[in-house]
Amino acid sequence: MKPFFLLAPGAGAPSSHPWMQRWKIRLSAIGDVETFDYDYMREGRRRPDPLMKLVAVHRQALCEVRKRNPLTSTILIGKSMGGRIGCHVSLEEKVDGLVCLGYPLCAMGDVTKLRDEILRALKTPVLFVQGTRDALCPLDLLERVRGTMIARNFLHVIEGGDHSLIVPKRQLEASGQTQADVDQGISEEIALFVESLSTG
Repeated sequence: MKPFFLLAPGAGAPSSHPWMQRWKIRLSAIGDVETFDYDYMREGRRRPDPLMKLVAVHRQALCEVRKRNPLTSTILIGKSMGGRIGCHVSLEEKVDGLVCLGYPLCAMGDVTKLRDEILRALKTPVLFVQGTRDALCPLDLLERVRGTMIARNFLHVIEGGDHSLIVPKRQLEASGQTQADVDQGISEEIALFVESLSTG
């Protein structure tokens, strides 16, 4: 049976953004996919709602898709903030796996303000997909946190990738790759992660 992906957006753009739509199409090659928006975004506000409201909206979206897909393996996947909120949701709702596309470990890029407590509380397997140029998640800090986590956790590194996993054109040209090649590599890693969930 195909897995079901609930794809959550980051803080700054809605689910209709081209980045989100591109990933919705890519994920549909692996399983069924639905997106949603948080209340503040639907209402045209720029500032995200408080954490607990974001979690409540995310949980509601999950409950609604489960009514339509009751027996399907469920993966919460999100860009930046959407991945972080998915982690919080997994403490309250049983899901099979988590995928964080650019986890925002450092609040506002401040390495003294780590959003690591939720990661150490996780029990759900999680895949981090991180770029080496992502100022919100220095890989040395993430590795330190991963070493303290209870949950099974995996890391796929995008060499040169920024917070949106975009690699500079010059670097792509030098390596003979395209952004589509990079994205395909991420898709394959996600597919392997999903497969590992069913095999334990």
